[in-house]
Amino acid sequence: MSDARDKTQKVEIIDPIACYDSQDSLDYSDLAVMSTQICGHRLSRRRVAPSTSGATSPSTPRTHTPALESSTPILSSNGHAGTALEGGSKVAYDPHEDDDGRNGTSTGPNGRKRLPTPRLTLMEEVLLVGLKDKLGYLSFWNDSISYALRGCIVLELALRGRVAVVNRPGRRSVNLCERLIEVIDERMTGETILDEALRMMRDRGKEGEKLSVVQWIDLMSGETWNVMKISYQLKQVRERLQKGLVDKGLLTTSKTNFLLFDMATHPCTPQGLSQKAAIINRINALLLSKTTAIPQTALGEEGTSGRVIRSIALSTASYAANVLEDAIGYSYSRGVGSNLAFDDKEEALTRCDDVLSAFSNFPFATPVASGSGSVAGGLGAGAKRRHAGGGGNSGREAIAELGREVTKELEAEFGEKWELSGEVVAAVFEVWGRMDSLL
Repeated sequence: MSDARDKTQKVEIIDPIACYDSQDSLDYSDLAVMSTQICGHRLSRRRVAPSTSGATSPSTPRTHTPALESSTPILSSNGHAGTALEGGSKVAYDPHEDDDGRNGTSTGPNGRKRLPTPRLTLMEEVLLVGLKDKLGYLSFWNDSISYALRGCIVLELALRGRVAVVNRPGRRSVNLCERLIEVIDERMTGETILDEALRMMRDRGKEGEKLSVVQWIDLMSGETWNVMKISYQLKQVRERLQKGLVDKGLLTTSKTNFLLFDMATHPCTPQGLSQKAAIINRINALLLSKTTAIPQTALGEEGTSGRVIRSIALSTASYAANVLEDAIGYSYSRGVGSNLAFDDKEEALTRCDDVLSAFSNFPFATPVASGSGSVAGGLGAGAKRRHAGGGGNSGREAIAELGREVTKELEAEFGEKWELSGEVVAAVFEVWGRMDSLL
C-alpha cells in the first residue's frame, strides 16, 4: 500500500495528467489550475507577501497537490494578485529598471546614492505650462515646442545620470552642442519616452557610432534628410506625454469637434490645475525675484534631486518653446491673467534670456568684463534685442549665484565626473538658444 502511494505522488509531481485514472473523465479546469501552480512555483520568490483578506475559504475543495499548495497566489479583494500601480505591490519587476530613487534606494553606476526624482519630468512640466486648461490642447501655431521637448529628453537623461559627454582629450575645443555623448548607465527609468530614447542611444553606441547633443535632438525631432536615420524620430511625443499625465491623474480625456473631424483633447483636472499653478508660481518666483538669493518658492519639492537646475531648465525650456509669455505674472488664486505692466513682463523675459545665455556656457554663468546685461559669452534666443543695462549688477549677481548653486548640485549628485554631465546640460541650453537659426 505504501509503495502505491509513493508511486502516485511521484507521478503526480512529474505529470499532472497521469494522476487521473484512465477510466475517469479529465476536467480541464482542474488541469488548468494545476498547470498554473506548477508554472507559478518559480515566480513565488518574486512576489510580495499578499494580504489574506481574499484568501480561499478552508471549506473550498482542493484539486491540486499538497506539495504545490504553498505557491498558490492568494488573490486580493479586487481579484488579482497585485498591481504595479502606485499603492499596489508589483507582481514582477525588471532587474534592469531603476526607480531613480523614488523609493529612496537608487544608486548611480559609481555607487553614489541619489535623491528621489520629481514626480513630473521636465517634458511634462513644459507641456502643462503650454496646455490650455479647459480646452485641453496646445496652440496649433506653435512649431517650437516639439523641438524643445526633445531637448528636455536629453537633459532629463543627463540629470538622471544616464548619459554624459565622452571623456576624451581635446573635447573642449569643440562647441558644447557638438560634443559626443554616450550612455553611462543602461538601467531603464520607468518613463516610456525616456527609455525609448535611452535604448536608441545605447544601441547606437554599441554599434560604435556616437552622436552629439544637437544631432540626437535633430534625429528625435525628425529634422534630417538622411532616410536611413528616420527611424530615430520619436513620434507623437506630445500625445504620449498627455496620456501619461492622464495616467497620473492630472489630465482627463475628452473629444472636441473641429469643423469636420473630432480630436482627442485633455483638459486639466482639479489636481492638474493645482499642479500647473505650482509650476507657474515657481517660474514667476525665479524670473520676478529682485534679490540675489534664490527664493525657496522657485524650487521644486524638497528632498528631490536637482531642484535649482530643474527650475532653471523649466523656465528656459518654456521660453524656448514659446509658452512662457502667457505664464509670467499669471495668478491662479485670483483666476485672472497677467497683471504685470508691459515693462515688468519684458524685464522677466529678458532675465530668462540672460539665464539661457549664462547656462549655454560651461562652466555655468561665467562672468565677462563687459558692462552689458549679458553674463556669458553665448547668445540666447533674444539676445540681439536686449537693450543696454537690461540686467544690471543685481541681475548679474543673481545669475552668478544660480551658477554656483547648480555647480554644487551636480558635484553632490555625480561626484568627480560631474563636469561630463554638466556639459550635456550646457549643450542642451545652447541648442535652445540657437533654435531660431536651427529651425
